[in-house]
Amino acid sequence: MVIQWHLSLFFVFNEPPLPCQAPAIAPEWEDPNGVPISAILFGGRRASTIPLVFQSFSWEHGVFLGSIMSSETTAAATGAVGKLRRDPFAMLPFCGYNMADYFGHWLSIGKKSNPGNLPQIFYVNWFRKGSDGKFLWPGYGENARVLAWIFERVTGSAEATETPIGYVPTPESLQTEGLDMSPEDLELLLAVNPEDWRAELALIEEHYATFGDRMPGELSSQLKELERRLSKS
Repeated sequence: MVIQWHLSLFFVFNEPPLPCQAPAIAPEWEDPNGVPISAILFGGRRASTIPLVFQSFSWEHGVFLGSIMSSETTAAATGAVGKLRRDPFAMLPFCGYNMADYFGHWLSIGKKSNPGNLPQIFYVNWFRKGSDGKFLWPGYGENARVLAWIFERVTGSAEATETPIGYVPTPESLQTEGLDMSPEDLELLLAVNPEDWRAELALIEEHYATFGDRMPGELSSQLKELERRLSKS
């Protein structure tokens, strides 16, 4: 199973030498025909609002999630700490043409492909905090627990709860054995607060407005659908 990462905080700028010397690398790594991608992960650094992990409803909805990727700035970034910064698909510094057209490219892939062959799209947030300001998720190697849920969702064996923003793990479906984590912390990690997301709607509208008439209508429709689902929550 191959996963593609689009995380606004993690980049690899230097490709490994070929042939790759990593002993754990898949034998298909150098296959000139490539390999099918099973899942694509988007994500950013958010102290609240975004749950630990959730799955999109569809390819189009997944493109919507990629288009609204955001992180709160840290001391390592220029500007005020904690300010929300949008970085669609983690590509803003690298895209050499209008990002709205880039969104359209992703949408066109879905239109040209069999839905059953498209990767599943997920959004992760390792950085959600509790009321004490501490991270709720241990991160690092423990992120493999989240990847395990993603693998199982791709194969259809993991349970999830449908929410206005996508499919979120049930507490029982996420492997937490051995973690020093209370049920309350786990509940907060996976929580989708409609009020928080209603406030997010205005921020997304402001973000989309920067692309003017080039903004794909499909993504504007996805935003309206999110608003509709939240209105029922």
